[in-house]
Amino acid sequence: MGIVRDLSSDQLQFFDSHGYLVVESFASPDEIDAMRKRMEQLLDEFDCSTSSVFSTVNQQLTDDYFFESAENISFFFEEKAFQEDGDLKQAKELSINKVGHALHEIDPVFKSFSSSKKVSGLLLSLGYKKPIVIQSMYIFKQPGIGGEVVPHQDNSFLYTEPTTCTGLWLALEDANTTNGCLWAIPGSHKNGLVRRFLRGDNGVYFDQPSPAYEHKDFVPIEVRAGSLVVIHGDLIHQSFENHSPKSRHAYSLHVVDTEGCVWAPDNWIRRKVQPEPLYES
Repeated sequence: MGIVRDLSSDQLQFFDSHGYLVVESFASPDEIDAMRKRMEQLLDEFDCSTSSVFSTVNQQLTDDYFFESAENISFFFEEKAFQEDGDLKQAKELSINKVGHALHEIDPVFKSFSSSKKVSGLLLSLGYKKPIVIQSMYIFKQPGIGGEVVPHQDNSFLYTEPTTCTGLWLALEDANTTNGCLWAIPGSHKNGLVRRFLRGDNGVYFDQPSPAYEHKDFVPIEVRAGSLVVIHGDLIHQSFENHSPKSRHAYSLHVVDTEGCVWAPDNWIRRKVQPEPLYES
């Protein structure tokens, strides 16, 4: 297999107790530059008339464009990107919320990073037997209009039985409390899954209301560009609006195992073609 377990026992212990881990300098400046330039190209080629608006608060898109994005490269605008007449307030590259959800599969630049030995080595360290990247997102957190992402758990959206989702969140720019970095409740992953995001006949919905969380329980995860934040699927995490003049670009992968677990048929993602595993151990 030629994949080396990358995480130390201290890192694994921190992840186990906190539910997240920061791996500094995980991506090289060249890798960051390649992904950012490629996204500039994709945006330049993108036709605004084929897109959707993504609400980071209610997260309840139900159109075909959203569902089909599981196996496409699709573009989603910020809620605050449009004027009352429906025109964009500013250039499209400053109006996009995210691009997803199959960059890792379709685009060679993002695929190269997503299927790299260092990503696989990290997953091997976490005990994955036959992992697949189930979705990828390029998240912009635009200056001034970058939307809040409410407290959530990744296992809610990408559920396996038993649960196996891990989020890999790569900072492509410095992320801090000013421009909308991640916040998390350390140790909250030990309390289990709170609710699920289900796909039914009439679209998608949560099976339970969200609990109320105390702001004082969250800690900011401020990181430099190139740092990777590893997120346990049950960790409560969020990010706030970006009111600053600086963007906060990130590339996010969500991984699940396909050995010893079952992908839930009522998840929002229903793929026509099963993804290729990153490795089999």
